[in-house]
Amino acid sequence: MTTEGRTVLAEFHPPGPADFDLPPIFGDVTKPMVLYVLSAVLIFGLFYAASRRAAVVPGKMQFAGEYAYNFVRNSIARDSIGSHDFMKFVPYLTALFFLILVNNFYGLVPLLQFPTFSHSGYAYALAALTWILYNGVGIAKHGFLGYFKLQSVPSGVTGVILVLIVPLEFMSNILVRPVTLALRLFANMFAGHLLLILFTLGGSYLVFDSGNLWYAPIGVIAWILAIAVSFLEALVMFLQAYVFTLLTAQYIGGALADEH
Repeated sequence: MTTEGRTVLAEFHPPGPADFDLPPIFGDVTKPMVLYVLSAVLIFGLFYAASRRAAVVPGKMQFAGEYAYNFVRNSIARDSIGSHDFMKFVPYLTALFFLILVNNFYGLVPLLQFPTFSHSGYAYALAALTWILYNGVGIAKHGFLGYFKLQSVPSGVTGVILVLIVPLEFMSNILVRPVTLALRLFANMFAGHLLLILFTLGGSYLVFDSGNLWYAPIGVIAWILAIAVSFLEALVMFLQAYVFTLLTAQYIGGALADEH
């Protein structure tokens, strides 16, 4: 625009945490809420469609559903918990993995383009469920005092060193785990989405609003980098779902184990 014969260029406002505070869609309902509920509906619908016409020779949909289920069942649950106890936790781990995966991949879907777990509250809520689950099964098996002894006193460690080890083990195994579990997921989704916003909006500013044609090629490069980061983010989104679910299974396995 112009003011008194002078050209005033649009100012670039770098993206920040404020860009994640989306306005309500209606009432107090926000976009992340809608996406979270939508993910549950999608996951249920896909697994229902894959299983409703189960046959000995599976079709494409059934094969995809069985492959997805077996990935969590065999590669995560059984390997981490053990063949004796793992089956009772497979439904939770399967739902957990695909809930995180779908909500992460929202960040790459046109029009949606928002990873739900870039809001920390959603990540901490899932971590709290995992914390309740693995502590609950551990207490149910070993008793309250027995479980906390197993989690706080490493086998083979005796003497004065226990004064230092016991508080550290208690904090690590009981208090810190849910925090790091949630923080890892939230921080990766937040940082990745922020980077995509930066390259996309920065490129748009350099091409259209900077007022300098020499900046336009740099803006195009920024867009190319945004595409490259999108592919990297797809890998990170899958890995974060896998790591969250894998650690959950390992925590359950550790809670059920007879030795720490």
